[in-house]
Amino acid sequence: MTTKNTVLAGARLLTQDGLKKGHIVIGGTRIESMGNGCIPLGSEDLEGDLLLPGLVELHTDNLEKHLKPRPGLYWPEPAAAMEAHDAQLVSAGITSVLDSICVGESVDSGRQVLLDLSLKALEEASDHLRADHRIHFRCEISDPDMGEMFDQVSGHPLLSLVSLMDHTPGQRQWRDLDAYRTYYQSKSTDTDFEAMYEKIRKRRDLYGEENSRKVSRFIGQTKLPLASHDDTLPEHIEEALRLGATISEFPTTLEAAREAGRRGLAVTMGAPNLVRGGSHSGNVSAKEVAKEGLLSTLSSDYVPSSLLSGAYILHRDCDYSLEEALKTVTENPAKLGRLTDRGRLEPGLRADLVRVGLSNGRLVVKNVWVAGRQVF
Repeated sequence: MTTKNTVLAGARLLTQDGLKKGHIVIGGTRIESMGNGCIPLGSEDLEGDLLLPGLVELHTDNLEKHLKPRPGLYWPEPAAAMEAHDAQLVSAGITSVLDSICVGESVDSGRQVLLDLSLKALEEASDHLRADHRIHFRCEISDPDMGEMFDQVSGHPLLSLVSLMDHTPGQRQWRDLDAYRTYYQSKSTDTDFEAMYEKIRKRRDLYGEENSRKVSRFIGQTKLPLASHDDTLPEHIEEALRLGATISEFPTTLEAAREAGRRGLAVTMGAPNLVRGGSHSGNVSAKEVAKEGLLSTLSSDYVPSSLLSGAYILHRDCDYSLEEALKTVTENPAKLGRLTDRGRLEPGLRADLVRVGLSNGRLVVKNVWVAGRQVF
């Protein structure tokens, strides 16, 4: 039996029926066939390693670190920053990514500049990227300019997800004002801090509801998925549902995660939270959410390598089968992002594949294929 197609054999495949020994035939950009019988000649032996669908990331801030590597310093070559970001993702097994780009900001942190730089980087580097990059616009509802900014970018052909954020001190992620003060104290005096707090609170009161409704109307027209960010109270879940959200991103309390699950919102938690053993800002532990069966997907957020590590921790520490854990970074986020041609190993779907081995108690990415082409 001979073939000109790429054949990956001797693997443990993550299938809908669990982990199965077998081989995959790649024809062009798609999975042509799968089997566990006669292996075509010329196949590559994966030596018993796991072969997974490519990891799917719905929310990563990682590009920002490459475009702005130091406070106040913007990298002069946006395309090079994007290519470095892309290489980091692919080496972590991420083959599909929604780069989260802020539309508006609660404090003057430079994210308005990053909006233009991010879109420019994506455009200039598009011919050189290995992962499939799309866009997730994160809308800061307290910014008076958010509506106008969103109008300018909302027609982008790569837009695949929108989320609503509210970083006003005293609620959601920053419900603990002392924690907020500690985070920003190095950047301001007490007087400056109080003035900044009051300014943001007033802006939220003036513009928050109007900006939320604007995004909600857009979602109703385009049918794109909408996420609510940093839900803390049951009322936040109610508000998210009213606006048309289907995802609760990074709920900060177990109470909010429970309400999201009860009301049918998919719950996304940060993989860095799992790897570190808790939230860096004092919010609910991802392990607590997972152990209650509320977690739908993981996001690498600001550390690409945490996505695969986090999935393994779900298996090791949270009573998830390995198959269930891996679906939180493959099939489940693909469904939430409405990427229907990936996230599973099935004939006819995109040949986005990751070869993974186990080393020193953690999963290690060995090889990556995107749309049938080996890129790592």
